[in-house]
Amino acid sequence: MMILLTGGSACGKSTYAEEICVNAPGPRWYLAAMQPYGEEGKRKVERHRKLRAGKGFETIERYTDYAALTLPARGTALLECICNLTANEMFDENGNMTDPYERVMAGVRHLRDQSDLLVVITNDVGSDGIAYEEGTEAYVRVLGRINADLAREADTVIEMVAGIPVLWKGELPL
Repeated sequence: MMILLTGGSACGKSTYAEEICVNAPGPRWYLAAMQPYGEEGKRKVERHRKLRAGKGFETIERYTDYAALTLPARGTALLECICNLTANEMFDENGNMTDPYERVMAGVRHLRDQSDLLVVITNDVGSDGIAYEEGTEAYVRVLGRINADLAREADTVIEMVAGIPVLWKGELPL
């Protein structure tokens, strides 16, 4: 089963996703795709580690190539987040761009095939109506395509709005 959680920044996606996973049987894998750039990135990673403490997650930090990741056992996997994974797959260390669509989708499908439950977090980007420079616009377009296709493939799609889960597809797990 795959659940896709989306919503704006700091709307409760991570908290709700962790709650879903804690209530699922089996081992729990937290798949961290965010590369902690700078002090702010390090603080965000540390904050998430503290929030997960004591919840039974084994953290796997991996920034790209989820299609090559073999989970240690079947169970529950939480992938946070598609936005970071897409950026990591799209831009190299020199800022060169490639289309990350196939790599991201293959990685998520591979994780889904190895999991009893896969919870995938993404963000609602591109709905702000702001025009960005071309690299960012390309990122927003491909992320929108990835999000739409993940929503089609997911069993359940939930949008978090101010900490409230709004069901778009499937059934609320909690």
